[in-house]
Amino acid sequence: MPSNDLSEVAEAALRAAKKAGADAADALVIEGTSISVDVRAGALEKAERAEGIDVGLRVLVGRRQACISASDRSVKTLSEIAERAVAMAREAPEDPYVGLAETSDLSPVRSATDLELADDGPEPEPGHLEAVARTAEDAALGHGSISQVELASAGYGKWNMHLAATNGFSGGYRRTSQSRSCIAIIGSGTGMDKDYDFDSRIFGGDLRSAEDIGNKAAERALARAGARKPPTGAFPVVYDERIAAGLLGHLLQAASGTSVARGASWLRDSMNTSVMPKGMEVTEEPHRPRVGGSRPFDAEGLRTGRRDIVKDGVLLGWTLDLSTARQLGLSPTANAARGTASPPAPSLSNITMTQGDGSRADLLADMGTGLLITSLIGASINPTTGDYSRGASGFWVEGGEIQYPVNECTIGGNLLEMMGRLTPANDARAHLSRVVPSLLVEGLTIGGE
Repeated sequence: MPSNDLSEVAEAALRAAKKAGADAADALVIEGTSISVDVRAGALEKAERAEGIDVGLRVLVGRRQACISASDRSVKTLSEIAERAVAMAREAPEDPYVGLAETSDLSPVRSATDLELADDGPEPEPGHLEAVARTAEDAALGHGSISQVELASAGYGKWNMHLAATNGFSGGYRRTSQSRSCIAIIGSGTGMDKDYDFDSRIFGGDLRSAEDIGNKAAERALARAGARKPPTGAFPVVYDERIAAGLLGHLLQAASGTSVARGASWLRDSMNTSVMPKGMEVTEEPHRPRVGGSRPFDAEGLRTGRRDIVKDGVLLGWTLDLSTARQLGLSPTANAARGTASPPAPSLSNITMTQGDGSRADLLADMGTGLLITSLIGASINPTTGDYSRGASGFWVEGGEIQYPVNECTIGGNLLEMMGRLTPANDARAHLSRVVPSLLVEGLTIGGE
């Protein structure tokens, strides 16, 4: 469906909202196709294709709002959801912070022409995706000690979106995505362990080969053989690059306007104070070409741009949509995101964190004795105090060298203290939306044997 077709659907939804009695409204229309193929034990496990259109309408009646969505673009359906949304809004509680952006604040950029967010190549055939998944599985099973492949997968997706509002904003763009993955297993029963590899890109030509995916999954699984619990005590920990972005994500969540406005943030008193070591920076870069998290404007029609979140270790600001900005008496940061059935809320695009001078091996050498974490499960995190506890697995390190795999352990600390003791490696992958290297954190509590 062409983008201008989606704009017509969005404008029709706005007209229906005004006719139903809305004072203001915005409409998000998303049309997409996705294909996924799974292979297991040499046979096709699943092949799915989904196509559809979703229309999301948000209406405002005074300081009251309501959101509703439908999977039908007909005039009759748009009229029905508009009437239902206005009726819902009239019954909703007043919110002094809701409202569309001022027309003068809207982004002049209304497309993503320069961001290379869509691959114009042909849609891959399901048979091709199945062959890719089989190749990954075969590569993993080629390692003799791999007992089975839990799943090998390949997928493709394409989406068109258009956002329009009664304040005059109207803009949209396309996205595509291709992916392949493999989960390899060693052992059986209680001695079973597994690991995976995965790659996802906008352009299919940028993907790593299926053989590489399968081989890497197998190598990682084989390295897990003989895993046992590590010793209990206070030790340094290295978060592998695969999971390091999750650690930084706790800081980013605490800096969200939603958390701060609710008073449920361990960073609530940390604006313009040091939260990371001197020299560390965390930057949002929403205009990186060929990166899945890029976006030319946010879900409220504001122009996105580069933003320093942490500079020289100092936290510079919160991540804000219009509502949380009004609540906190600050300016919005063009970080609104939304689905078709929900109102806008603060959300980040691409994040880049300062990298260090050394490799992950250098971090392990600096650590000496401690834990290299490659996987995390579960979470017990107090959003107000930052107290942190998670299940972990990885490898025990002594003398700066990996000694044996570990599992069934816990790590604990306080996020504010942990962020102040970070040492980064130089191994972040530049094509990811969150470019975060392996991170050494001193003095965590490990619960093992």
